[in-house]
Amino acid sequence: MAKVAFLGLGVMGYPMAGHLTKAGHSVTVYNRTTAKAEKWAEEFGGSYGKTPAEAAKGAEFVMTCVGNDDDLRNVCAGENGAFEGMEAGAILVDHTTVSAAVTKELYDIAKGRALQFVDAPISGGQAGAENGVLSVMCGGDQDAYDAAEPVIDAYAKICRRLGDSGAGQYTKMVNQICIAGLVQGLAEGLNFADKAGLDIDAVVEVISQGAAGSWQMANRHKTMKANEYNFGFAVDWMRKDLDICLRTGEEIKASLPNTALIDQYYKDVQAMGGGRWDTSSLLARLRKLG
Repeated sequence: MAKVAFLGLGVMGYPMAGHLTKAGHSVTVYNRTTAKAEKWAEEFGGSYGKTPAEAAKGAEFVMTCVGNDDDLRNVCAGENGAFEGMEAGAILVDHTTVSAAVTKELYDIAKGRALQFVDAPISGGQAGAENGVLSVMCGGDQDAYDAAEPVIDAYAKICRRLGDSGAGQYTKMVNQICIAGLVQGLAEGLNFADKAGLDIDAVVEVISQGAAGSWQMANRHKTMKANEYNFGFAVDWMRKDLDICLRTGEEIKASLPNTALIDQYYKDVQAMGGGRWDTSSLLARLRKLG
């Protein structure tokens, strides 16, 4: 059992930190809104710090799950950031989806402070976080990963090291590229079935057992059919992630024409007022088109 700090109690981080306490770890949390950290501490019996540095003080592992590159940079290396409170040899495990550039920047800063840094973005959505069955894709030094993996296991269905610093973030980009294509394909298919007068549930029951089957189909077709999207992974966050993918694609000379097109479709959804809708709301865009 380890002394752990968890920084960022959003829809993912809140239950993830809870799983750590349930696994027997001693957990101190930090959240930008202190009231949420207080609520978490009351619910799970842990403690909280008023700054990242305070929460990270004496922790063997510091987990972060925040919003974007700037948020991560501030919570790690900013004034009263986690690095200020961590002791030599401690490991920071970042679960935020960010650019590989900021990951490598913070990896170098951590090394300069005799700390270790593992990029470990996650996939599985809010349900995966709540049920402790996330996919965790990691980059960083092998020894740091080996030490952190048993702790990450508290909320992971699968956890793998894919390579050196940044490899986890590159893998998450692959994940988001694939999801964008899957959701658009599912939206077009369900829209087509509806226009053809088919029973969507019956269609999905059949085709989900074959090559067309996917997590998105199994978990989203009913809400898509009902035009319900006020849950799940927000379009605003997906566009943030796809922007990272597209900028990285340009850097490494990887063509992403489909991803670029679907990113614009999500822009259309935002214009419809759906920035906080689930990513499956691509179907709402098609229905609006008629």
